[in-house]
Amino acid sequence: MGYPMAKNLRAKIPEGDTLTIFDVNAASLEKFSQEATPAGVVLAKSPREVAEKSDNIVSALPEPRHVKGVFDEILASELPKPPSESSRLFIDCSTIDPTTSRGVAKLVKEKSGADFVDAPMSGGVVGARAGTLTFMVGASKEDMPKIQEILLLMGKKVWHMGPQGTGLSGKLANNYALAINNIACAEAMNLGMKWGIQPKALADLLNSATGKSWPSEINNPVPGVLEASPASRGYEGGFGVSLMKKDLGLAISAAQEAGAKLVLAETAKEVYDATEKDHKGKDFSVVYKWLGGKE
Repeated sequence: MGYPMAKNLRAKIPEGDTLTIFDVNAASLEKFSQEATPAGVVLAKSPREVAEKSDNIVSALPEPRHVKGVFDEILASELPKPPSESSRLFIDCSTIDPTTSRGVAKLVKEKSGADFVDAPMSGGVVGARAGTLTFMVGASKEDMPKIQEILLLMGKKVWHMGPQGTGLSGKLANNYALAINNIACAEAMNLGMKWGIQPKALADLLNSATGKSWPSEINNPVPGVLEASPASRGYEGGFGVSLMKKDLGLAISAAQEAGAKLVLAETAKEVYDATEKDHKGKDFSVVYKWLGGKE
């Protein structure tokens, strides 16, 4: 997702501003430098270099350990003043647990005096390419105008959920609902088709009645129902089942810390564990195939 996000940033940032980027994938960086307008793009050699050369830093990393590792590197020694000598702002778009995010925010403030806010995103690779991502932000109200201006270069909606850490809480609550809805949609489609209902007719019914959900309408798990869906492309692309399993695990852990009861969580986790084992690397709608659904 980082690649199309960076492309949108480069296309929309104000004239005269510089975009400094880094990725552990050197080939991806080189490809970006060739596709993007050369002027105003700097390829950094490390996350630390990105931070040194930037006023506003956007990060997107896979797991909590990656976020902690990157910021340990960035903060290994005192950072120089930002290029504009204004306050430096770190916007982390990773989906991690709120506790880790709060710990990193505390470290950033203590070691650099900068603000670190959480802004996980929703919309997947499709949304990243189209620039239609939704961001859920945990930050002070005073910082929101600046944060919103930056995030709208890559997305269409920015929701302020509350203080630092609450953007992640909102994202995990959303993805918990998505994890459950995805299984429910796959089961409902499989059930109706076993009774002889044509898949498109069943999908039309669900999407015009109370069974409607994002999985049924936008990411239907049955091949052929939606031409552009991962299901119609061999379950390639989209939101990987491993990522959904990760987010579900984060939601379960966060719920335990908050003392919130999740009665469907463990069953859903078992489903995604088994689905990942059989269909690793596929879109999470492949749950339908794991159920034995007709293709």
